[in-house]
Amino acid sequence: MKKRLLDYGGQDFLNVSPIDLKQSILASEGRTIMAENVPTGGCFLNGVTNAEIERAAGADLIMFNALDLFEPKIAGVPNNIKTDEQITWVKQAIARPIGINLEPVDYNAKMNENRSEISIGRIVSPKTLELADKYGFSFICLTGNPGTGVSNSAIKESIKMAKKYYSGLIIAGKMHGAGVDEPVMNVDIAKEFINEGIDILLVPAPYTVPYFREKDLYEIVTLVKEFNKGKSIEDKILVMTANGTSQDSADIETIKKIGLVSKACGADLQHIGDSFNGICLPENIFALGQAIRGRRHQLIMLSRSNIR
Repeated sequence: MKKRLLDYGGQDFLNVSPIDLKQSILASEGRTIMAENVPTGGCFLNGVTNAEIERAAGADLIMFNALDLFEPKIAGVPNNIKTDEQITWVKQAIARPIGINLEPVDYNAKMNENRSEISIGRIVSPKTLELADKYGFSFICLTGNPGTGVSNSAIKESIKMAKKYYSGLIIAGKMHGAGVDEPVMNVDIAKEFINEGIDILLVPAPYTVPYFREKDLYEIVTLVKEFNKGKSIEDKILVMTANGTSQDSADIETIKKIGLVSKACGADLQHIGDSFNGICLPENIFALGQAIRGRRHQLIMLSRSNIR
């Protein structure tokens, strides 16, 4: 299905294959938004899941963070929905692809801060990758939350594991240090992830981490575009910029600036994080969409019915 994500209806989103989703993001020319949320805590608004709020604000893709796949309970889902059916319920409710963060924790990493321990259901492993497949996640993101000790070397090793145990799209990279004393992202790190065969390279958006500006993003995007020449969509790599350092809750003008510079440097899609109590502020998702795709596409995406 060669169709821009911008032109998708709800049924397109629900039935798209991972490869067609990747092609549709590429065809949308930098106008795709992925919003992150923590689905297990309290809801931002009573009676509605965080995913429903983010979809209503303009998110095209939803990424669950801090979800334990051994106990995948989602706040806001009707009480009569069984735990192992809640992810499917949310996907049907929002008619958008959903992915999940899985964290490649490195217990030998040199830390800049005290380590935050997380449950094994959040850590990447053959079992959690198989569960991600079972629950129908369209993509996984191999990255780290603050203080978890996720290193770039551990991410690299987890890519190999993911390709063996998971069939959807693989996103890899760091939004911030995750507590580890190492560079977050540079051209050399990008090359290592690219050579492992990922689908989407995650890099910080300019202005969201120290020492990562427009020129750094442009160099990495140029590297990726050279790599992609002559390749089919299966082997091409997309670039996703991430606003995941609590600046997802910044003022609207900052959100727009980060979004526009990311698009200008060549990002294929943009992530916006969940630091405001487990969700992205809805007005910031809307502002990002309005900046990178304009009122026309923004309103069409918000208005188009899930039954189309």
